[in-house]
Amino acid sequence: MTFETLALCAAVGLFGPLLTLPSRLRIPVVIGELCAGIAFGYTGFGVIDPHEQTLSFLAQVGFALVMFVAGSQVPIRDPRLRIGLGVGAARAVAVGLLATAVGWAVAAAFDSPHLGLYAVLMASSSAAVIMPIVESTTMSTPGSMTLLPQIAIADAVCIVALPLVIDPPRAGPAALGSATVLIAAGITFFVLRHFDVSGLRHRVHHLSAQRKLALELRLNLILLFGLAALAVHTHSSVMLAGFCFGLAVAAIGEPRRLAKQLFAITEGFLGPLYFVWLGASLDF
Repeated sequence: MTFETLALCAAVGLFGPLLTLPSRLRIPVVIGELCAGIAFGYTGFGVIDPHEQTLSFLAQVGFALVMFVAGSQVPIRDPRLRIGLGVGAARAVAVGLLATAVGWAVAAAFDSPHLGLYAVLMASSSAAVIMPIVESTTMSTPGSMTLLPQIAIADAVCIVALPLVIDPPRAGPAALGSATVLIAAGITFFVLRHFDVSGLRHRVHHLSAQRKLALELRLNLILLFGLAALAVHTHSSVMLAGFCFGLAVAAIGEPRRLAKQLFAITEGFLGPLYFVWLGASLDF
């Protein structure tokens, strides 16, 4: 890993914002970043090596941050979200059934034994790509209120189901790992809520803003990376860790200063780096 590689990834990541300049097209930023990664990765010039360990690790950090920011932007305290939960769950079930039917058709057409794998891949909403796109729109629109639960339910189920269809003997540990991450995120929520009710969170916020210490950012990154480490060690996903922690923060109420800091570190560097790396890893 060199500074030249970092500079290149940051530079080609600018292709995303450049595509958004024509207001009529309304192309999401992540689409441009993915296309830039494809052009400079395996499929294109082969300049960016997605298997480089440091680059791959930084991309995973970006992945966790992208999902954390996306989760923290969910208006979880909005009553309309609870109304849309039933519709979103029904849609997720319908998509799962449709994906199973299409997966069966594909497996039958190509005489493949991987029916389960095809179904899971099609049922997944690809939250790593979808959530930043939804986040860039108005999160409180009626469509978003039903789409967000659908994304969360579909991907939570698919994260657990994917190890089952790829490697059935490891399905148990993967499911246990996902449950462990969910429990840890729930405990984190109750701890943060206790600090909020006791007034400690407000005092830390005031001290951090007064002395410019960025304490909230540091503490939230510690918790995020701790959950991500737990996810890795329990064979779960950093996507689940990041998104669940984001929901926990959103349920309490994210301070505006913290939101701006997280937006800067994610959208300014690590988020685009992840999508460029993801595009570079695709081999068409």
